[in-house]
Amino acid sequence: MTTTAPIVSCHLPAELNSFIGRRHEIAEVKRLLSDARLVTLIGVGGVGKTRLAQRVGFDLRRSFADGVWLVELAGLESPALLVQTVMECLEIQDRSVRPPIEVLTDHLRDKRMLLILDNCEHLLDECAAVAETLMRAAPGLRILATSRQSLGVVGEQMMPVPPLPMPDFDVSRSSTDSLKQFDAIRLFADRSQSVLPGFEVTDDNQDSVARIVRRLDGIPLAIELAAVRLRALSVEQLLSRLDDRFRLLTMGARTAMPRQQTLRALIDWSYTLCTEQERLLWARLSVFSGGLDLEAAEHVCSGDGIDPDEIVDLVVGLVGKSVLAREGDHATVRYRLLETIRQYGRDRLRESGDEAALRARHRDWFEDLAGRGQREWFGPDQVAWFRRLRAEHGNIRSALDHCLTTPGEAERGLAIATALRFYWIATGSLREPRDWLDRLLAAFPAAGDGVTLARANALCVNARLAVLQSDFALAADMLEEARELAKQLDSAAVLAEISYVSGLATLVQRDLTGAAALLEEAVAGYRETDAPMGVVNTLLYLGTAYSLLGRSDEAVARFKEGLEICEGREDHWFRSYTLWVYGIETWRQGDVAGAVEMEREAIRLKRPFDDRLGTALCIEALAWMAADGTPKRAAVLFGVSQERWRAFGAPPFGFVSGHHDASEALARERLGEQEFEAAFRKGTELTPADALSYAMCESAKPARPAPAAAQSSPLTRREMEIARLVAQGMTNKAIASRLVIAQRTAEGHVEHILTKLGFNSRSQIAAWVGEQGLLPGGAP
Repeated sequence: MTTTAPIVSCHLPAELNSFIGRRHEIAEVKRLLSDARLVTLIGVGGVGKTRLAQRVGFDLRRSFADGVWLVELAGLESPALLVQTVMECLEIQDRSVRPPIEVLTDHLRDKRMLLILDNCEHLLDECAAVAETLMRAAPGLRILATSRQSLGVVGEQMMPVPPLPMPDFDVSRSSTDSLKQFDAIRLFADRSQSVLPGFEVTDDNQDSVARIVRRLDGIPLAIELAAVRLRALSVEQLLSRLDDRFRLLTMGARTAMPRQQTLRALIDWSYTLCTEQERLLWARLSVFSGGLDLEAAEHVCSGDGIDPDEIVDLVVGLVGKSVLAREGDHATVRYRLLETIRQYGRDRLRESGDEAALRARHRDWFEDLAGRGQREWFGPDQVAWFRRLRAEHGNIRSALDHCLTTPGEAERGLAIATALRFYWIATGSLREPRDWLDRLLAAFPAAGDGVTLARANALCVNARLAVLQSDFALAADMLEEARELAKQLDSAAVLAEISYVSGLATLVQRDLTGAAALLEEAVAGYRETDAPMGVVNTLLYLGTAYSLLGRSDEAVARFKEGLEICEGREDHWFRSYTLWVYGIETWRQGDVAGAVEMEREAIRLKRPFDDRLGTALCIEALAWMAADGTPKRAAVLFGVSQERWRAFGAPPFGFVSGHHDASEALARERLGEQEFEAAFRKGTELTPADALSYAMCESAKPARPAPAAAQSSPLTRREMEIARLVAQGMTNKAIASRLVIAQRTAEGHVEHILTKLGFNSRSQIAAWVGEQGLLPGGAP
């Protein structure tokens, strides 16, 4: 008999360097979480609250059946988006018009989960309110927060995070081994080895190392910033310069500096060691939220002292000085300022008087990016654009917030939000764009200067989103205003969009004849205005209306035309939805095998977007298709489908769901009640990944990949070799021995593998190796 290991759901980023010490603190946080439902780690910036929280979460991942989830709040500037941000991190895609906090509490009500809220200090009141509400609703929820002060919630347990232990005695008579028992010494040595391979704490330098970490108060970020200086300085020179800098700050006072001032002094030193241009770039980079790429830095931060072609060298310099952190893989590189360093840069930017100008440049860049994304969405780069916009979501929010809070900028905000219409829909999050559009429309007058194409387009997009949430009355009001504007502006393009949204609303409300008429009108309007994306979008629903009316030939003609246009454009998104509805029509005509392949191809096309709604619709259709010939399979898929619909509140697009009851009844009749319920229950218990594999018939172990597939792996040849050894259960020490390399080198390779594959554990590496057929004999 074989046993299955428990599913571990750990949604934490891979650690990019080694975690040093904190054994006592880890144990204490675990103890507190066993008794309290909210624990807040409190400490100055740079003391290591985030790393400690993530390490505790990783250690406790098996204790929470519904996973450990991280919500990063440092880059969130709008308190109104807190609940939405938590929902996004928990992968909740709700399309109802219920209050977000209600959706969130319903989702968590029966969950056993650890939620890490990181960097709450700038959203204290909002975090406190959300934490209190969630804990009342979800008895199985534990919250671990990090902040510079407590949340002030009843029942909250606070744990101050101290600096790392360091020697507070004369170390001249101590052995180096005894010194290495101190976490501050170990961290300094570890980070020094990263910039100066072969560095060790020795009898000759141990006194200076001990004095350095004491001078830095044992603050991890300060130690890491100081260790970088060993690229150019000896340990003794580093100590001398630290003494000089702190002596100036304290003016010879006997009292020690506050720890926050110690860190500030280290960042000040990093700042003074930068060139004038590097300092300028550091300050300008602080306008970005959630990271940036090189192209954004070149466009937003150049000018007035920095040429565009100088940016790359300046970025390299800031990465080398540990001001900027490099993220991503060899294909996609992004950069990020640690929050403490970003806030320092923002202070310098404010002092320069250039903050308003830089925020405007930032807005300009992301307005242009959104426009390019809209123009190129319907084409071969669609998936790349989705991923790029997803990575820039924090910056998009900042740009929209700038438009809302700056007088006279609302119209530009409407342009950004409107250009992102298909991105918003593809993310599955409709609340946030509706909120932005509602506020921007309210800030932009409906008369006078407000009679613009930007307002008309924004009303149409907002109405489309409202229809997708079944908010039909509000959508109708917005379409009516848009129609008046279109007439005043003589805009055929807006009128086509109004016909489309009206037709979609009519279809969802099951007036099939009325929907067909409106959608025919929309297709004609889109053709007239040369809008192929609008044509394809409308054809899939027009074909659906004809299919439901029993006009199969007309339905198939619309589906085929849409697919032909999509294939010519190398589109994924619209093709996937067309295949979904075309597959249902094909099944109705008796071609079950052809219909099933269409649904599976639709799912494959949806995977890059993580389109859980679209995938759920396809799985539901696959259940119908299996009811007659393979009823047990249908029962499992119905169970899977039920679990998927729970995440959305109820099945959307009810206009195609009429086959559910009949298909389920047929499967029950074929199997018998008891066997159907057993299979159905199995479907409800499958993990999302296993459910998808079952729907796609991918349960069998994959064959050994072809050489070409192996060449496309993100891992280098050496990393592939180490991944195989990890999969065989070897420790880093054993791997180092086998390959005759240093254990630290082996550890670095494993960390790179975790980062490249987006994993958090060695077991995930082992599973991936098995799936790729990379173990000896091709078996996992």
